[in-house]
Amino acid sequence: MSLTHFTPSGDAHMVDVGDKVATRRRAVAEGWIRMEPETLALIEQGGHGKGDVLGIARVAGIMGAKRTSELVPLCHPLSLTRIDIALELRHGECAVQCSATVETNGRTGVEMEALCAVQVSLLTIYDMCKAVDRGMCMTDIRLVEKSGGRSGHWRRDPDASNSNP
Repeated sequence: MSLTHFTPSGDAHMVDVGDKVATRRRAVAEGWIRMEPETLALIEQGGHGKGDVLGIARVAGIMGAKRTSELVPLCHPLSLTRIDIALELRHGECAVQCSATVETNGRTGVEMEALCAVQVSLLTIYDMCKAVDRGMCMTDIRLVEKSGGRSGHWRRDPDASNSNP
């Protein structure tokens, strides 16, 4: 197994996907932002002065997925066919959990787009709530599942701390 974004001499390059067959690709990523209980209550009650925190974070995540290739230097620009951002208040953990599902019909996967969507959604929550809680912590941002392409289907083992494909 080797790193695909480097030439044999070690130079960074964008992987050539021109000869790959276009297939249906799907990726699911997730992450959390932990916060003080009072911050979570403000989000839930809609009492935040900047507006609907979760609604804005959802739109930001969609935008993040669409702009991934502008943020990650060797990532191919893709025509995405579906982006779904789910945000769930988790009272027991004093957190918001974000899940992003991204799909395309293409020659390369959408894992980076799903991961970027999660991160941008969580960053937006941080940005909107930092005035009341600077100690929020984004954590456990990870790929949960991917399908399509030559490598096929992969799902994270929920019992493993690091399930590599």
